Formats: sequence, structure tokens, C-alpha cells
Amino acid sequence: MKWVKKGLIFSPEGQHDWVTSHAMLPIADRIDGDLYRIYFSGRDRSNRSLIGYVEVDINYPQKILKLSTEPVLGLGALGAFDDNGVSPTWLVNNGREKYLYYFGWNKGSLVRAAEVSGLAISGDGGLTFERYSKAPVIDRTDAEPFLILVISCVLIEGKTWRMWYDSADRWLSPELPRYNIKYAESTDGIHWSRKGVVSVTYKSDDESRVSRASVIKENDTYKMWLCYAMGSGGYRMGYAESGDGIHYERMDHKAGIDVSSSGWDSEMVCYPHVFTHNGQNFMLYNGNGYGKTGFGYAVME
Repeated sequence: MKWVKKGLIFSPEGQHDWVTSHAMLPIADRIDGDLYRIYFSGRDRSNRSLIGYVEVDINYPQKILKLSTEPVLGLGALGAFDDNGVSPTWLVNNGREKYLYYFGWNKGSLVRAAEVSGLAISGDGGLTFERYSKAPVIDRTDAEPFLILVISCVLIEGKTWRMWYDSADRWLSPELPRYNIKYAESTDGIHWSRKGVVSVTYKSDDESRVSRASVIKENDTYKMWLCYAMGSGGYRMGYAESGDGIHYERMDHKAGIDVSSSGWDSEMVCYPHVFTHNGQNFMLYNGNGYGKTGFGYAVME
């Protein structure tokens, strides 16, 4: 497998108040035919993340057809888990509704930020979203007590909703968490059964972050792209495969994409979102600065 980089799609340049900087965690939703809406989080002048979108023809995604003037999801109530920012992680089309999974930013701890996952639902085709609850849909437990619980990917198979999520084992310092990818199931996409099952774990003691699962199923194989980092360093792209969708084998050498020799993604590549359109696999991803330089795309040869 090899990904061919096609370049930047969107670069944040202060186009609107909600996107004065950064374009982080792009996720794609097919609207009609070749028209896609790509949700992502920009940052306002107070460095708070807010969710908006661009619309593109996926055959020519570097030509932006529309950029939302306002965020589709703003800050949570003061004191809530998402009062200091919201960032999208996955979108599921559930009948006439769209389920947007996101994580909220909160500063109510000694660590740099609490990140736990919420759900917002759209009934108007994804132009606006309302919170399902003011509380997270997954939150801390005695078995998972630390403040990184981020839903990365959700697939529906039959009556089972399958979810892969980032879960912190501990914090190495107030600035650096250590987390890997775990697995959970649901019957409705809202109430999740979490048993602490690890899907993808660390490949060495030096690895600090294994994150941002994006899964597609081809034939009988679950293929997951992810990102990983050593210590406090920048992300690289990883890859894993599974026969049951639960337990994965790391095969990072098959990721098929790495940093460029120069430019917007020369320091890191991270936050993959992989999807298939008309038989072609696409990847949206971030580069330098965790989205500071915007997001681009690649296609699989």
C-alpha cells in the first residue's frame, strides 16, 4: 500500500472568527454524489477550538466550494466538560440523523487539558448540531480514571456499533499523557459497554501516544490507520490489521505515508481519516503543529 500525497485542502488564515488559526481533525461526510462536507476544528482568538466545515467536490477538493461562516457546534456551558473547546472525531449517518462524536476541552485539572467525548446530533443534514447531553457519552471510571477518553472511530455492523477510542493509562507529566487505543460496543451509539479491551498498544516503553484510529473493512480484514509518537515528539502515521476488529497487529511499515522533505507536513503527519469513494481510498490528515498548517489529503495507489 502506498498513499500518494495530493497537497493541502485548507489552510487557516483567519477567514472567520471561529477559524483564526488551525484546522484540526478533518472528517469527511458524503452529502450527495461527489459533494463532501469536511468537518474540522478551527481556533478562535482565545485559542478555543470550534467545529465548522468546508464543502468540496472530492475529485477536486483543493477548490473550496463553501466554508461555514459560523461553527456548527460551539462551546459548552460554563463548567461543563466542553466549555473551553470542541473538536470533531467521527460522524455516523444514522437514518435521517447525523451523529457527530467530538471531544471537549476543559482546564479543570492540573494536567494541560481534560479531553472526554460527547455526542451532538443533527436533524438538518449536518448544517447544525445539538448536544445529545450536556455530559459526556463516555467518561472516567475506576478502571479508566484519567482525562483522555476520546472516541476516534465508530462503525455499525448489523445491530452492533463498534467503537475505537483513545484511553490514557497515566500522565507522564502535566503536559504529556500516555494513551493507546481501546475497543467498546453499543446497540444505539449512545450507551457504551467498555471493558478496557486494548485494540492497539505501545510498541516500546518510549512510545507515549497511540491515537486516532480510522478503520475500514476490506473483505474480512479490518484495516486501521493511526498516529503514534515517542515521548513528547511529533506524530508519525501507523497502521494495524485485525481479523475480528478488536485485537490488532501493528504493521507501521505498511502505513504508506510519512513526512515530506519540506513544507506543511515536513515535521509530522497525524490524525488520519480514511474513507472510500467510488472504489478509491482517500485519507485526510494534518501536518505540522497538530493542524496549525491546515489539512491535506492523499489517495491510495
